[in-house]
Amino acid sequence: MASWGLDLGNVPTEGEIIDIGCGGGANLSRLMDRSLYAKVTGVDYSPVSVEKTRKVNADAIAEGRCKVLEASVASRPFKDDTFAMATAFETVYFWPDIEKSFAEVLRILVPGGRFLIVNEDDGLSGNNEKWEKMIEGMHTYTPEELQTHLAAVGFRDIAVHRNESRHWLCVTAVKMKKAFVKKLKALGAAETESR
Repeated sequence: MASWGLDLGNVPTEGEIIDIGCGGGANLSRLMDRSLYAKVTGVDYSPVSVEKTRKVNADAIAEGRCKVLEASVASRPFKDDTFAMATAFETVYFWPDIEKSFAEVLRILVPGGRFLIVNEDDGLSGNNEKWEKMIEGMHTYTPEELQTHLAAVGFRDIAVHRNESRHWLCVTAVKMKKAFVKKLKALGAAETESR
């Protein structure tokens, strides 16, 4: 499933990439395999996951290609406009205040940077209620819900991809470039003045 999502995600060849909720670290390895010149950062709120990810990617960490930090999705310790891409595999189900979390992702992406969400359940399988009852704090988002929340915080070029037979979901979104934002603001101001 992760490889399917990465095929759709258009992984950049260089720059910095962050995997939010890196779990056991396998997707950090996949990202480095696809982007030989990028530096990859993994974050997870679980100290156990951080330790495992560091072990799995020990060679890349020693080479300076990878770093792994313990951090929450709602408060990542990174400057604005840092990452060319952010990925989230099977984690947005558990993010607190989804729009606040998406706004944080938007903040740390460079203008033109991409956000890739990959979920094993698209919220349309009929299994979402079962999982949400079994796992406290879980919410299985539909494609429409994710599109709405991403657009609400300022993401654009939002695209949804589904593997309908498996109910896999991949959503990509882009942070607008600053020049485009200025143009939109200027058009809005011109429209206001003409009224």
